[in-house]
Amino acid sequence: MEHLKIEIHGIVQGVGFRPFMHRQVRSHGLCGTIRNSSSGVELELEGERAALERFLDELPHRAPRLALIERIEPLWGGPLQGYEGFRILPSLVEKERNTLISPDVCICEDCRRELLDPKDRRYRYPFINCTNCGPRFTIIRDVPYDRPLTSMGCFPMCPDCEREYHDIENRRYHAQPDCCPVCGPHLFFLDAEGRRTDGDEAALQSAREMLREGKIVAVKGLGGIHLACTCDDPAVTRRLRQRKQRDEKPFAVMCRDLGCARKICEVDEDEARILESSRRPIVLLKKRAPGLLHLSENGYVGVMLPYTPLHVLLMGDDLDMLVMTSANLSDTPIVYKNEEALEKLSGIADGFLLHDREIQTRCDDSLCFCVDGKEYPVRRSRGWAPYPIRVEQGRGHLLACGAEQKAGFCLSKGSFVFPSQHIGDLKNYETLENYEQQIAHFERLFDIRPEAIACDLHPDYLSTAYAKERSEREGIPLVQVQHHHAHMVSCMADNGLQDAVIGLIWDGTGLGTDGTIWGGECLVGDAKSYERFGSLRPIPLIGGDLATKELDRIAWALLRDAGLETAERPLYESMLKSGLNCPRSSGMGRLFDGAAAILGIKSLASYEGQGAVLLEAAAAEDETGAYPFELTGAPLRFDWRPMIRAMVFDPADTARKAAKFMNTLIAMAAEQAELASRQSGITDAVLSGGSFQNMYILRRLPDLLRSRGLKVYHHSRVSCNDEGIALGQLGVLSKKGY
Repeated sequence: MEHLKIEIHGIVQGVGFRPFMHRQVRSHGLCGTIRNSSSGVELELEGERAALERFLDELPHRAPRLALIERIEPLWGGPLQGYEGFRILPSLVEKERNTLISPDVCICEDCRRELLDPKDRRYRYPFINCTNCGPRFTIIRDVPYDRPLTSMGCFPMCPDCEREYHDIENRRYHAQPDCCPVCGPHLFFLDAEGRRTDGDEAALQSAREMLREGKIVAVKGLGGIHLACTCDDPAVTRRLRQRKQRDEKPFAVMCRDLGCARKICEVDEDEARILESSRRPIVLLKKRAPGLLHLSENGYVGVMLPYTPLHVLLMGDDLDMLVMTSANLSDTPIVYKNEEALEKLSGIADGFLLHDREIQTRCDDSLCFCVDGKEYPVRRSRGWAPYPIRVEQGRGHLLACGAEQKAGFCLSKGSFVFPSQHIGDLKNYETLENYEQQIAHFERLFDIRPEAIACDLHPDYLSTAYAKERSEREGIPLVQVQHHHAHMVSCMADNGLQDAVIGLIWDGTGLGTDGTIWGGECLVGDAKSYERFGSLRPIPLIGGDLATKELDRIAWALLRDAGLETAERPLYESMLKSGLNCPRSSGMGRLFDGAAAILGIKSLASYEGQGAVLLEAAAAEDETGAYPFELTGAPLRFDWRPMIRAMVFDPADTARKAAKFMNTLIAMAAEQAELASRQSGITDAVLSGGSFQNMYILRRLPDLLRSRGLKVYHHSRVSCNDEGIALGQLGVLSKKGY
């Protein structure tokens, strides 16, 4: 007989790991104990040496579906304890915390089957869950992941749930959110006048009736509240747009099942797999059905499947699809508290389907495309957060504060990087407050005390102000990282690249080291340093930020610079001549904005990137032609003037022109990167920045780059937009020796 202690690190709490281990230990004829610790899980086993070795050999390859084993530390020897059987001990709370936390997980098939079984005691109970599914991250206050430290702490289990909880053979063994209609949370419904309906079924039916009547209902989910309405009547979605002041931005749709999704969208096997995965993100799918402009004005519809038992019951058998959009006022975080919903959504929602289980942490729905068979995140949030990214080289306790738009932060500890959930644009106090609260929450959960901080170069970002204030207050080093360098290093980290790369970094705005606005860059370098090899001919932004909304200002500047006739605009002429509030930008997003206005696609944008999105949607997929362009100077600038002149005089229709415009950008990028490769000898190329959310370009450019001898990498674990920039800031900070 020998004694073996095993410490297991990773996502091993809240995923059924301890009961799973019980079955494995028993199958090997061993005895011992297991308990959660602040570092993961701790096993103490006794048995014959050969059986212990077999168990240890199999351990890395056998774990519950939702578990992630990152590291196993065995320690042989120690006095025999004479264990009999196998027991789960109370959790061990240690000074140093190194545990990982599971994201929220969609309802599993077993729970769904019980939910719809009239013979089951949890029949139609909206909060059914087990060790394989249900809330995790959004209900945790602190670690270790035990019921008293979650939102379920105020719901004592009934005798039946207690028996399940302590039955090693049961699927709900030590499932912290375990509950039933007798002892768990419950729904209630309020109409606009405040009349309340209690009881799960009565509240649910009140909400369903209101939805069928064409009304708008606020529905409390896992990480926040949605505004829901039916999709089939454009008048209903128009009413929601008016009330929410969301004139044109697309709405996400929840479809009852995959078959319903296929009625309106093209869904291939990989997209279906992502839709039905445990993360259940919103997947951007190509439109199939006509007449969906009231949902999405571009070529895609964001579709998700029901991911909680409440959603399953709400859809029922008769509601094929519902608009499900985040319940928030313009540019503010998603509403997640009952009282807040009743106050802030008054006048928007006709009814409120709420419940009494508190959401501890806001967490919006995740959003992605499917590229090369994998998720291509646009918004990495529910289902991902707080899942870490493993990096090749260990790092200290570091904090990266991100940028301003699509704000997100990253914390690092050892070989793990913890990207935050979606925060939103840092433009107001409410979002900044949530941003600061989430940094503090992550630091507490993962026991991280930052030893250095990284932020953007831009002095006016609220994230930069936060970083500077904290650096001064706590006396820790601060490193400011150029925006597009951070994008490049983010894609490198996403793909585990260490050596120098060519970075094609395309977005709308980022402060350059020369004090000008960058955004259509070809960089050469690594996490330590870079060279600005290529860029765009700068575009005058008449009126500064106003030009990103009034796109005809950019169009006028492009046409004028290309030597083409323009309408008389004395004010524009004066601003250009004096340079007053007329900064110049090399942003690729601004070139898209101007082209969209020139082509008559969009001249007044109601949301960020609208011109680019609609230009992509307008393009003819089968067009292979392109316009002339020039690459001149140092950095090697893309002179877009020949392209603009050719586009204006092209007799083709708008769809052909839009495609040729993007084909020209693709050809330019390939030539720029090939020249950079010849000069540097580097053959790895990374694509990052918000403009690479353009699927027309992303599905064509890599093949052309490969034909020029380059190996191409894009994102798959964090967003290519500014939400992913903090990961790159961390990489730069780490290379600085912190």
